[in-house]
Amino acid sequence: MILVGTFTSTSVSAQHTLTLTGGTGVSMARFYPAEQTKMLWGSETFGLSWRFYSPKPRFVGAVGVDLEYLERGFQLGYTYTSEFVDDKEIRHYQYYTRRINSVMLPIVWQPHIYVAKNHLRIFIEAAFVLSYNISSSYEYENNRYPGGKYEWKIPRDNRFGYGLSAGAGFALLFGQVEVGIKAKYNFGYSDIVKNRNKYYSNTTDGRENPFFYSPLRSPLDNINVMLTVGWRFNKRGFDSWYVVRPKKEKALKEFNFSEQSGQNNAGASSAHRH
Repeated sequence: MILVGTFTSTSVSAQHTLTLTGGTGVSMARFYPAEQTKMLWGSETFGLSWRFYSPKPRFVGAVGVDLEYLERGFQLGYTYTSEFVDDKEIRHYQYYTRRINSVMLPIVWQPHIYVAKNHLRIFIEAAFVLSYNISSSYEYENNRYPGGKYEWKIPRDNRFGYGLSAGAGFALLFGQVEVGIKAKYNFGYSDIVKNRNKYYSNTTDGRENPFFYSPLRSPLDNINVMLTVGWRFNKRGFDSWYVVRPKKEKALKEFNFSEQSGQNNAGASSAHRH
């Protein structure tokens, strides 16, 4: 009974929130050795977030888990033509584009503060992220070569991945509803293509693999801006919102000038007699 009572008390004072997220952004790859690349725009994302807010939100913030669909990818300059202007080489690249559909599982810590009489929540967040690549497609600029579905190969491709993410945002509170905006940077640590010690070249591949020699490193990054709409399960909100803090004793004590003046005069007379 004591355990049940304790859990009930904690559940009432704590705050659970479910939030729908959706947005767009850019994706990119960090190849080593360095390759000619550019950002891939229009990388969409949407998902569901759960947050558990501590009964003392001023100091702890929230912890939670997200389940997201994220479009990732990169654009690689696989070939180029050159022209020389004033003895300087100018390269015109043709790009190979790879799009990857991934499921992301960030485990999140989200410190925050409340302002505007608890109607505005401002937060930052950090997360450890696990990912799984569902499917992929590829294409060549100007349809130079046929594109299509990217066929995964166990010796060549990594389906599972991991990384970190960091972000910031704000949410407006309307009763039990939160509406906000946040921006997030996903920083990949795992490689999308296994390194050349495991998969050396593309001599047995089709046009889906543009790398003649597999890169040593090939992590993917994303920057996304998202709209958020959330629902708070605790109607009352945090107990700390309703606590009237008592004024300190010094602030309550009034200054009596005549009393203080009399004490000073009495001290002066005593010093004179001695």
